[in-house]
Amino acid sequence: MALSKSGLKSRIVSEFEALGAKAEGEHSWVNKIAQAIANAVVDEIQTNAKAAVSGGSSAGEHPIK
Repeated sequence: MALSKSGLKSRIVSEFEALGAKAEGEHSWVNKIAQAIANAVVDEIQTNAKAAVSGGSSAGEHPIK
């Protein structure tokens, strides 16, 4: 499964809405907060995460993109 900022943002917005927050409206920050969280999480994972492969010709650690 590919890691996407927009997909993660949608899931975060859904979670906020499940808690009773409104994503639409003049004073709603739900979408902005969700976008900021999604950007930070995806960037952190893509920058620092590594997949550990324990056997075969691909053995070792490989960056996650």
